[in-house]
Amino acid sequence: MNAVVIQAYGSPGVFTELAVDVPVITDTQVLIEIYATTASSADQLVRSGAFKQVVQVRFPHVLGVEVAGIVRAAGVNVSQLKVGDRVMGLARAGGGYADFAALEESGAVVIPPELSFQEAAALPASALTAWQSLFQYGKLHSRQRILIHAGAGGVGHLAVQLAKQHGAYVIATARTTNHEFVRQLGADEVIDHTTTDFAEAAGDVDIVLDMVRDTAVDADTGIGLTERKNTLILRDNGRLISLVDPSIATHPKVRGIEARFAYIEPNRNDLTSIIQLVQENKLKVHVDESFPFTAHGIAAAHTHYETRPFRGKLVIVRQQE
Repeated sequence: MNAVVIQAYGSPGVFTELAVDVPVITDTQVLIEIYATTASSADQLVRSGAFKQVVQVRFPHVLGVEVAGIVRAAGVNVSQLKVGDRVMGLARAGGGYADFAALEESGAVVIPPELSFQEAAALPASALTAWQSLFQYGKLHSRQRILIHAGAGGVGHLAVQLAKQHGAYVIATARTTNHEFVRQLGADEVIDHTTTDFAEAAGDVDIVLDMVRDTAVDADTGIGLTERKNTLILRDNGRLISLVDPSIATHPKVRGIEARFAYIEPNRNDLTSIIQLVQENKLKVHVDESFPFTAHGIAAAHTHYETRPFRGKLVIVRQQE
């Protein structure tokens, strides 16, 4: 089969096409013919080498953690999915940038008829990240105040919707051009992080969901400016959930604040809950732009991710519906 791989860490230019073997599925897996995938934060962090201490890969490596397509084969112990099903899922080890990918049944669900492959591919990692960050790590309750960084982004635009529906008071950061978009998602307040110090504008909050990677950190503590500001606005015993700093739990504790890095796990029950919200029109994924399923197209998607503002998700399309 054809795959778009990386053979070393680097810029988006490292992608190349390569013929590889079709994955051999285990008894608990399904073989998916890929129709759509995404350029996600996880793919970007692995490709660049930023997460090489967290995620170990062997080259050549196939990225693509979010997948949508059709089941072409199923393991003998698979009971909830069958050949021919339209499915979406989270392939935590990657594999989506290829004609076929192996996916654990526990990390996949059937796509409802009203959801396109493009929309479905945009959901698994981002929606699971938002869901598990808010409810598993953040233990979000109604009437709590939460600051969600990058409220117009892939995870952020879904987290804003989920938090608001859960009864929270939602503050989000976003560029001014995205303020109306984020308000329509349900945010009570939106702060332009490029012109305004969020630590002065947000007031006290119970939870911070952080997706801002500090490029410069203190040599002794490993703490960057954004993390320090997050800590300043958190109430005593608040929760700081990071999606970018795996070492955050080792940083010095302040005022009982619980700082955790959210390790996202494929979870069929969580995905089912997410799909139910989609079907009830309570959760909407926004696809900003689509790219062709080629080495050049995938490189363009990753370049766009790193260099240009966008809303929601960047999708890579292999098959047209």
